Amino acid sequence: MNYERLFASHSEKIVRAGLIGVGQFGASLIAQANAIPMLSIPAICDRDVKQALAACSAAGLDNVQVCESDANAKRALETGSLVIVPDAALLMDLPLDVIVEATGNPEAAAASGKAAIESGKHLVMASKEADSVIGPYLSKCARDAGLVATLVEGDQPSLLVGLYSWAKLLGLDVVCAGKSSEYDFVFDRSAETLTWQTQRTAAKGLNKHWSLPDGPLDETLAKRAEILAAVPQRTVPDLCEMGVVANSTGLKPDTPALHVPIARAVEVPEVFRPRAEGGVLTGTGVIDVFNCLHRPDEQSFAGGVFIVVRCENAETWDVLRGKGIPVSRSGSHAMLYNPSHLLGVEAPISILSAALLGHPTGGYAPTQVVDLVAKTNRDWRAGETLNITNHHHHEVAGLAPLLIDSAPASAGNPVPYYMAAGRSLKTDVPAGALVTVDMIDRPAGAALWHLRAEQDALESA
Repeated sequence: MNYERLFASHSEKIVRAGLIGVGQFGASLIAQANAIPMLSIPAICDRDVKQALAACSAAGLDNVQVCESDANAKRALETGSLVIVPDAALLMDLPLDVIVEATGNPEAAAASGKAAIESGKHLVMASKEADSVIGPYLSKCARDAGLVATLVEGDQPSLLVGLYSWAKLLGLDVVCAGKSSEYDFVFDRSAETLTWQTQRTAAKGLNKHWSLPDGPLDETLAKRAEILAAVPQRTVPDLCEMGVVANSTGLKPDTPALHVPIARAVEVPEVFRPRAEGGVLTGTGVIDVFNCLHRPDEQSFAGGVFIVVRCENAETWDVLRGKGIPVSRSGSHAMLYNPSHLLGVEAPISILSAALLGHPTGGYAPTQVVDLVAKTNRDWRAGETLNITNHHHHEVAGLAPLLIDSAPASAGNPVPYYMAAGRSLKTDVPAGALVTVDMIDRPAGAALWHLRAEQDALESA
């Protein structure tokens, strides 16, 4: 694909995007936009104005004004200033083509996403937390308005949907699609220690299980998980992202918690194939995640995306094996992959595609195939609040994530994870129970709850 030719007929245009949320993703987008003549980000919103100012300064932008009213923001734009506002509502009446939602806050993202579409702007949704609950509804609202709501390049869901669609166009039989967890498991074989982010832990005995056996894999994979039990092996964001992919493609999880094995990259086509052929899967056409185990001198796969395909032509795949494509030992399955995601550096592709081509980079019209839900792993008491305690991973301690078939968010049914997060419980909930809608003290006026109700009504009509 020649991206310059794709946008060549629009090269004289400038897309004006407003950004909500200046975390790592937003800051990298601000910096990258400077290098793209077709893209301008003249307006930024973050409740932490100092953080937004710091991101602009780091990107070399000094003509910046902080505004707290529509009138002031419009005047500042007219003078050529970059505008920073503390309230996302102030972006909606500005002369912008696209809103990029990157707060990671599901309630704020739901409200801003709907407001962006209602104000006639395309929506690039980087906040997967909201997308996992109401992505199909926002997509439909945008289409009905002649606009685009899209996943964002630079984050794994869009990259994986792109890889999957490429494979389907080529007629490849996709057995499994997925990603590596966000951080590598880096194993020092001489010291028998493992590093995960900044955490270092003993991994005594892992050398013995460094390679997969010729026979069944279950014992080796279980031993790896046992040895590294002190390291988080399932995170909410990983399952959330796979839920977004499921809703965009129709692929489903093989098991609600996913398999999430600890595996070396070269082992992926060995592991993610049907159990009858030596792997761990009970079905095909599924989604999953693996924790990438590698030595310090091997390439990272952190947050990369992959597909495992069936090798239909043995001679072709034998040649590709010789070129470094990971192929299972039997030659029956191969892994094709993109080992990196570049955050806001890649996001301009989605912004330009929405505004200039009228196409989402995800490429699919999503439906709510699965819901990310919560299962308690401790006893909870009525009145306790399901607070997000790990803000980096946007997860509630004491709740385990699962991906299950979607159902309306109504009494008796499991409540989507991010509809429950931050809310208090109306009743005691024992360990091992799914959290249901009727257990939650439903908030008045919550955009996420309201929009999910509208989505459910449309899907049941």
